[in-house]
Amino acid sequence: MADRLKPMMTGLEMLECPRWHKRQLWFADWGPGEILRVDGRGVKKVMARAAAPPLSFDFLPDGRMLVVGAGDGRVRIGSELETYADGNALSAGGWNEIVVDARGHAYINAAGFNMMAGEAFKPGIVALATPDGRVREVADGVAFPNGMAITPDGSTLVVAESYGRKLTAFAIRKNGTLSKGLVWADLGEGTPDGICFDAEGAIWYADVPNQRCVRVAEGGKVLDTIDVDRGCFACMLGGAKRTTLFILANEWRGREGIGKTKGTGVVYAVTAPSPGAGFPSPV
Repeated sequence: MADRLKPMMTGLEMLECPRWHKRQLWFADWGPGEILRVDGRGVKKVMARAAAPPLSFDFLPDGRMLVVGAGDGRVRIGSELETYADGNALSAGGWNEIVVDARGHAYINAAGFNMMAGEAFKPGIVALATPDGRVREVADGVAFPNGMAITPDGSTLVVAESYGRKLTAFAIRKNGTLSKGLVWADLGEGTPDGICFDAEGAIWYADVPNQRCVRVAEGGKVLDTIDVDRGCFACMLGGAKRTTLFILANEWRGREGIGKTKGTGVVYAVTAPSPGAGFPSPV
């Protein structure tokens, strides 16, 4: 598949959290703290600005945008970033990733330590933010929770454990809480960041240190690998038939290199063997 890999946008900074929404690609550029929307001609528009990364977002079933990031534990809504739910009791240092299901339940995660500041590793958590404004912890002991995706039937949340080198599945109960996590795929030397499901039940995961995106089946069998010349931070299936895999990549020089890779951010596009499925879902 690598021979079909094409740069769609270049000259960006630190890219994360792609979403396919209203037939357009949306993503966050952590450098300037922006959420961007890109139309079919490649013209980008700033949809929201935040104070500092990490910065992640997803959409409620009615199309409103939820945003989480650094600084505090609030979940914010819309381009004005008004408070939607307050999770400071669980993560005053902010949240890392978010995914929203068909009921409007927002799953958010926190690493448990500040990697950017050089803090020692501590396990992180997954929390649930519900439409009534409540935020409660639903999973703990997660080894640097990163990307998250939900199966099409809404029954299972899969979390990328970057430090655990695995994808972990949690059954979603009727009230939105989670069962005990089980290994969905042991990735060996893989270090998963952003993830997404396809219609065959496989998961694509982006890998920063190994500079690639990998498609794996449940159990860990590798189905496809796309090698890139820089770290892959996130991926998302979109396009007219959801068969375009968008890969967000930029140079990664470790914690000490943060802020020194401006202009290395690239959005790549490649045709995937199976369309996107599950959540994050187009709205």
